[in-house]
Amino acid sequence: MTFGERVADLGYGAGWSVVRRLPEARTRRAFESAGARIGSRGGPEQLRRNLSRVLGVTPEAVPESLMREAMRSYARYWFEAFRLPAMDFATAASRVYVAPDDLAHFTTAYDQGKGVVFALPHSGNWDMAGVWLVQQTGQFATVAERLKPESLFEKFVAYRESLGFEIFPLSGGEQPPFGLLAERLRAGGVVCLLGERDLARHGVPVTFFGEPTRMPAGPAKLAIETGAALMPVHHFFTDGASSQILCDPPVDVSGGVADATQRVAKVFERNIAAHSQDWHMLQPLWEADWSAERRDRIHGETGR
Repeated sequence: MTFGERVADLGYGAGWSVVRRLPEARTRRAFESAGARIGSRGGPEQLRRNLSRVLGVTPEAVPESLMREAMRSYARYWFEAFRLPAMDFATAASRVYVAPDDLAHFTTAYDQGKGVVFALPHSGNWDMAGVWLVQQTGQFATVAERLKPESLFEKFVAYRESLGFEIFPLSGGEQPPFGLLAERLRAGGVVCLLGERDLARHGVPVTFFGEPTRMPAGPAKLAIETGAALMPVHHFFTDGASSQILCDPPVDVSGGVADATQRVAKVFERNIAAHSQDWHMLQPLWEADWSAERRDRIHGETGR
């Protein structure tokens, strides 16, 4: 274990053990104020570059007010993540609003018994959205990125399992997660997958805010193979401790994996543009920001 990995492991562990014991309102304000201060000082450069694509401006032209609100939102995400295991889940879910039409999109698809794949971006607090979903369905399945050190990965798995999620490791498990997720869908269950960042690094080419990138093929592949509905979902923060879930109608998957993934990307564009302060994408996403090593490897695999 490297020094950085040890620090991360200890830091996240302290967050889960300490924050849940502190007064909620005061601690929420402290987290959000700290995030706003970081944003006021410029914030992470990669976040600025990513938001510049959403706004259609140069990174230098991204408003400081947006950077401030984006980092305030990101700090709120971590406050809630550290706090959630100690909360009453029914109370937490009651703070999540879903408009009647959006709820009908989900319940209509779910009641067909063929399974539902939720594809969502890194927006708002996807764990809070998951808590809401558990209240509706009892459980859903998802995957977890393999983190280092292993003890940190185990902490994140334990955290999400404590919320009622069924977790399969993205890599390093007894078997690849795709078949297990497909089983859950064929049984009429729900699978939730973060859909705009290609963790496996062999995703589907898409155009996103006018630039090329790749997005995970898994959501579309699962829907096509199992007959499940593929539904783009978006979570964003509203006033106080409240938040909202947007649930679009199922995406047409008859055109294949690439076409369905591009359709999901278009919905992501609309929702991220409307709630850009809550999009927590601090990593390189577009091809123009990839490392030379990653670009060469992917282009070599595709023969480009």
